Amino acid sequence: MTEFFHNCTTNERKREIEELLNNFAQQIGAWRFCLYFLSSTRNDYVMMYSLTVFENLINKMWLGVPSQDKMEIRSCLPKLLLAHHKTLPYFIRNKLCKVIVDIGRQDWPMFYHDFFTNILQLIQSPVTTPLGLIMLKTTSEELACPREDLSVARKEELRKLLLDQVQTVLGLLTGILESIWDKHSVTAATPPPSPTSGESGDLLSSLLQSPSAAKLLNQPIPILDTESEYICSLALECLAHLFSWIPLSTSITPSLLTTIFHFARFGCDTRVRKMCSVNGSSQNSVLGQERGRLGVLAMSCINELMSKNCVPMEFEEYLLRMFQQTFYLLQKITKENNAHTVKSRLEELDESYIEKFTDFLRLFVSVHLRRIESYSQFPVVEFLALLFKYTFHQPTHEGYFSCLDIWTLFLDYLTSKIKSRLADKEAVLNRYEDALVLLLTEVLNRIQFRYNQAQLEELDDETLDDDQTEWQRYLRQSLEVVAKVMELLPTHAFSTLFPVLQDNLEVYLGLQQFVVTSGTGHRLNITAENDCRRLHCSLRDLSSLLQAVGRLAEYFTGDVFAARFNDALTVVERLVKVTLYGSQIKLYNIETAVPSVLKPDLIDVHAQSLAALQAYAHWLAQFYSEVHRQNPEQFISLVSTTLEAITPLISSKVQEKLLLSACHLLVSLATTVRPVFLISIPAVQKVFNRITDTSAQRLPDKAQVLVCRALSNVLLLPWPNLPESEQQWAVRSTNHASLISALTREYRQLKSNAILPQRKVQLEDTKVIIHQTLSVLEDIVESISGESTKSRQICYQSLQESVQVSLALFPAFIHQSDVTDEMLSFFLTLFQGLRVQMGVPFTEQIIQTFLNMFTREQLAESILHEGSTGCRVVEKFLKILQVVVQEPGQVFKPFLPSVISLCMEQVYPIIAERSSPDVKAELFELLFRVLHHNWRYFFKSSVLASVQRGVAEEQMENEAQFSAIMQAFGQSFLQPDIHLFKQNLFYLETLNTKQKLYHKKIFRTTMLFQFVNVLLQVLVHKSHDLLQEEIGIATYNMASVDFDGFYSAFLPEFLASCDGVDSNQKNVLGRNFKMDRDLPSFTQNVHRLVNDLRYYRLCNDSLPPGTVKL
Repeated sequence: MTEFFHNCTTNERKREIEELLNNFAQQIGAWRFCLYFLSSTRNDYVMMYSLTVFENLINKMWLGVPSQDKMEIRSCLPKLLLAHHKTLPYFIRNKLCKVIVDIGRQDWPMFYHDFFTNILQLIQSPVTTPLGLIMLKTTSEELACPREDLSVARKEELRKLLLDQVQTVLGLLTGILESIWDKHSVTAATPPPSPTSGESGDLLSSLLQSPSAAKLLNQPIPILDTESEYICSLALECLAHLFSWIPLSTSITPSLLTTIFHFARFGCDTRVRKMCSVNGSSQNSVLGQERGRLGVLAMSCINELMSKNCVPMEFEEYLLRMFQQTFYLLQKITKENNAHTVKSRLEELDESYIEKFTDFLRLFVSVHLRRIESYSQFPVVEFLALLFKYTFHQPTHEGYFSCLDIWTLFLDYLTSKIKSRLADKEAVLNRYEDALVLLLTEVLNRIQFRYNQAQLEELDDETLDDDQTEWQRYLRQSLEVVAKVMELLPTHAFSTLFPVLQDNLEVYLGLQQFVVTSGTGHRLNITAENDCRRLHCSLRDLSSLLQAVGRLAEYFTGDVFAARFNDALTVVERLVKVTLYGSQIKLYNIETAVPSVLKPDLIDVHAQSLAALQAYAHWLAQFYSEVHRQNPEQFISLVSTTLEAITPLISSKVQEKLLLSACHLLVSLATTVRPVFLISIPAVQKVFNRITDTSAQRLPDKAQVLVCRALSNVLLLPWPNLPESEQQWAVRSTNHASLISALTREYRQLKSNAILPQRKVQLEDTKVIIHQTLSVLEDIVESISGESTKSRQICYQSLQESVQVSLALFPAFIHQSDVTDEMLSFFLTLFQGLRVQMGVPFTEQIIQTFLNMFTREQLAESILHEGSTGCRVVEKFLKILQVVVQEPGQVFKPFLPSVISLCMEQVYPIIAERSSPDVKAELFELLFRVLHHNWRYFFKSSVLASVQRGVAEEQMENEAQFSAIMQAFGQSFLQPDIHLFKQNLFYLETLNTKQKLYHKKIFRTTMLFQFVNVLLQVLVHKSHDLLQEEIGIATYNMASVDFDGFYSAFLPEFLASCDGVDSNQKNVLGRNFKMDRDLPSFTQNVHRLVNDLRYYRLCNDSLPPGTVKL
């Protein structure tokens, strides 16, 4: 063993040693040597190895061990433990305990009747209490929720045996904790130190109805010696594990709960820790941490109880008592006095204690608040006041985030409560109004550098985690709370937020007076370091507040539009003013004293003001529909001014962040607001000219796509509030055609030289043109796909030539998978959005071209040799076919045979044997669509046949193809990919719900039980355990088509074919599978069968060779 773990030993030699040791462990009598090693060695490695031999013997080979040997092992190991438990290293001692518990799991109470009584005796004898507690916790872990395979009957028996002992065990644990507490308790004679003396008369003393309870919780905390600490921590660990599985019941007594709460105080008593550090020695400070740990363990116990949603009537009162005691602790933690601020108190507490406490509060609000709120004696508002203090004094950002989550839960609870009880909405809101307004103000203060600079500067705004930086996450979570309060109290929220925004806007709008013209351009004449720092903070705050105002836009539209019109108008006017101001004095290009800080700040404020204005697009659209008949002057001026702010920014010289914000706002105006006069505004015409002018420098890709989408939508989307006759389609159609023509000029010229072989440089240029043009066109089609027929018609007319060019270019680039990928993306979007407009003949031509190009060789090249791009190409091609086979009507039906043969004869053979999931999901979705949308292609149900039900069996056509598809589905269940398994199981179930797949004669007679067999095998192999439930339900749906067949033929055959179990065990398995026909009982039977089959195989593998089975 020492050689094996020596760092000079080679891997070769390690393997040899491992083989020797494994062979030794497999020998029948090896345990005798191990027993000798255990009692005679002090080498940790040898002891650990010996214990693993025992563990293997008990869990895998126990059935085959002669009963004499079993008795010997059952008596020797506990003796060994008793003799050496004080001297063994803790990990060896714990392992030995687990081995003894493993024997109990197999043999108690039948052959090892004193297993549990021994544990109780150990706990009761003071010398062995710690050992007894370790045994108890191990028993709870290994027997209540057994990990190894046991038969279901044995699992149920163990659970029942343990439940019978729960009351005794809880009584013992309560006794241990109480006696240690009382023994070390400081007697009443010592007056408590002054900070605690005034606490009982406080806010929450109303909670602790009995003065005695308040007095109890005010006793000073006892000082424990190390041994007592250790015993208490073991007892609390035991309780936490027991609570995880025993149901809430009266055996969890009030005295037990009170005791746990006494220990929870160890976590929130800073005096304990102080004392340790004053005494100076390191021993004492370690002790302080141990004591803090007792608090953490006690909170774990409380949280285990709290997380149970199902509360019996008789337990509700205990719950109320638990909350009262925890809020007493919360009050203690958040108590301010001269010596401490709340924050410094929280900083002194153990971090994991704070975490547990926050978990408790989350469970309270999410699981129990609705239950407790109705108790008149429970002061919810006072609780919120404490939660408020606790939240805003958290020492860490993570802690603060967790508390914000709790407030979000509370606000959700309140919102749904109000929606369900509209009658007393006002009363509910009045009760909480002050708390909500406080919360809102404080959360807003927390996101502002003006109030919270030190903390905010710690947040990282560089590294992305889950697509957002730490700062963005902080802001987003805060704004969600603001928005939820806004939903409940709109006027308050607005009147709190708007003045703060105003203050920061004043600073920003006042910058104009500091702009001076210098030789190279404009310069901001603010140079003093302090002024620059103040400006930086103000700009950061303005940016955050603009995001807040944008987030609230949704609360001004819809039913409340008229009521909140003036507030919204004020906001929009301010935003329009700010964006124009930024664009006019070109703050984004200005020179500053600290360019690395102030320049990004100025750009960010400008971008955020555009984004905030964009959020009000829906409000503008509603404003437009209200005023378009009478006096639209105000509306027209808002829109035109906005455009004046946008157009100077649409230039390749502007920073991308700002450019994109401007483009998005333009898109929203064109798409959501759609004013009829947009096209005639000079600013918009300027953008048209810039985009269609080939000599102008092209914008970065993203921006180019957005601007083109906006311009196309200005011409294509129907104007709101106007009849068809006034839509001016003719003019708009001509304009759209010339826009597209200008955008695709270079692309359309490619057609003539596509056939010629191209030089490398030339090829790269061509690829760029294809990429740039198709990304714009694809986006234009996508944005129009849900619109009226007229818009789609005009769009297709303008695109027609480019589409034909694309089809002509396709064969030339079939071996360039990156180009093919983009072309197929474009065609997929066309099929999804404009297939009706393209018309049948041309669509047929496209599909035919693709089918001809994607030969078996081409598919193999794409899938096998071109990596992910090649696979993406094939996936997009299959997606196009999915759109085609879903089309209702007869138009594309002629393609079905070639689509199916492409799938089954060309694509499927290439991917069937590959382990990688590429292409499979798309292929199976296509097969599913073929069946789902073209059922009559396989099953012709004539009206006559359905009238004469039962006379004519349904007619089946294309049977071979149907069988091949089903075969492929069956095959996919034998593969390891869990996502594909889940998707395909869902497809079969859908076909059964919609088209009665499992009832069809061909399925019933030739496939049904093959599928059931595969699903059961999957359960037995535990290869897709995450899907246990879905597999159980599908098995039931299949079996229920023919229960008689299932019980009389399939089940006996299935059991007969199972290897690794003898005929007697097969009979037991068959007998235990009750002939139930309802879903819950059936799936329970399936899981029982699977579990016990695995268990029997395990037992049989463990028997020594040549054992005679009776």
